[in-house]
Amino acid sequence: HFPEAQKSIWDFNGMFTKSRHVPGVEFAGLIHPGLIGCLPSKEMLEEWNKREKELYDTEPDRVPGLANLPYAETAHMGKLTGAERDAAAAEGARTVPPREHGGNCDIKDLSRGSKVYFPVYVKDGGLSVGDLHFSQGDGEITFCGAIEMAGWIHMRVDLIKDGMSKYAIKNPVFMPSPITPKYDDYLIFEGISVDEQGKQHYLDVHIAYRQACLNAIEYLKKFGYSGAQAYAILGTAPVQGHISGVVDVPNACATLWLPTDIFEFDVKPNADGPKKELDGSIDVPLAPDK
Repeated sequence: HFPEAQKSIWDFNGMFTKSRHVPGVEFAGLIHPGLIGCLPSKEMLEEWNKREKELYDTEPDRVPGLANLPYAETAHMGKLTGAERDAAAAEGARTVPPREHGGNCDIKDLSRGSKVYFPVYVKDGGLSVGDLHFSQGDGEITFCGAIEMAGWIHMRVDLIKDGMSKYAIKNPVFMPSPITPKYDDYLIFEGISVDEQGKQHYLDVHIAYRQACLNAIEYLKKFGYSGAQAYAILGTAPVQGHISGVVDVPNACATLWLPTDIFEFDVKPNADGPKKELDGSIDVPLAPDK
């Protein structure tokens, strides 16, 4: 839907942010790391590569690809050199997806005061963290759509010995931040497992959430936003994503919760219809790779 790379710039004012490229909207941020997790064991790394390669091989020419396999040519191996470097690069897992250890989960609620319980697979844990976001909507809808930022993270780390077996944990468990932006009014857009071409899919939550997002984008365009601006709002603002139903065949139902208080004008439906608030003179600029 939006194949061209476009980039909106967001200015911080304390805990709030707004963009010169997306007028009429301002919201409080929820600062969090997009990536945090512990190191996998050698056995777990081998399992990741095996299962992701099996998936990739079912349709290797697919765009976008079904998985990102190890790619030694561009792998960053720190201080390793020679044969050690080559061996590690050949099997090093790409950090794009989340996995059992945590990783690139992009969970906006891992903010100040949150607690995360990570499975530990190697001695000392190997905890790492990065990819700081000032704000992001649930699902990081626009792929690289969070508001990226520089910063510092202060953490306290404890260990629950044998905690994985004590609590039957094989994926991270967390308690969300007690400090969150308070928005009370939402417009909630539904989506079901029917794609843009009208094809029915079986309980496909990904398609259902995409349809909810596309419904929200088309709605915001009625107020003068371009598709790219509406898309940027969903990726950066503290929107909520919910899986509302996954049992009523053939359709899953996903919902996107758009806070109405982030807008400088009324976006709620009324009998008079939407009022076009923006004239289209401002848009999100292209950000070409070359």
